Amino acid sequence: MPPKLLIFDFDGTLADTFALSLEIFDDAARKFRFRKLDRENLALLRGMTARQIFEHHGVPLYKLPLLARYMRASMQNHVNEISLFGGVDTMLRELSETRAILTVLSSNASAVVEHVLSPTHVGRFRHIECGSSLFGKASRIRRILGMTGIAASDALLIGDEIRDVEAAGQIKIPFGAVAWGYTRLDVLLQHHVQHAFLSPEAVAVELYGESFPTSKPQ
Repeated sequence: MPPKLLIFDFDGTLADTFALSLEIFDDAARKFRFRKLDRENLALLRGMTARQIFEHHGVPLYKLPLLARYMRASMQNHVNEISLFGGVDTMLRELSETRAILTVLSSNASAVVEHVLSPTHVGRFRHIECGSSLFGKASRIRRILGMTGIAASDALLIGDEIRDVEAAGQIKIPFGAVAWGYTRLDVLLQHHVQHAFLSPEAVAVELYGESFPTSKPQ
């Protein structure tokens, strides 16, 4: 059965924030005194977990909340530099014509998410859950499931990072990995992944077929 509920990650899944996040990471490194991003080994970093990336750059655990807050604030300051990935407009339009409930789960700020989605797409989402901690997505997934009344087995989390896969595993919710995000697809596929999407345009067709029924659940 196709999923009744789709939970989308934002950064690296809907929105292309990769280049901006690299710059903000370097700014944070200067401010909080850890190593700047190892740009010579980006391919290696894109195969690591978030914890491994922080360890590689000497970021102590106690600084992670400071880093998360700094990155959220910096994203807001540079929100006009963020855009949706090519093909996401089409994907969201097609998915809004299915029976699926669409939601967003992000550690980014709601102001950033809603600005980048724009009024064109914000209305397509039943709920936008923002501001989660770097490793706190599992509790937010439970919240979305409770608000929508959809069982985990009838939902799908779509994301681009290993921490997304780990959060899905904690809740036992199926996971869809995207090929265009922060973490390399070949690495994501080493985890428990039910779907792999090579492009945004492929999502609706793979999940719901070539026809998109228009009636939605009440």
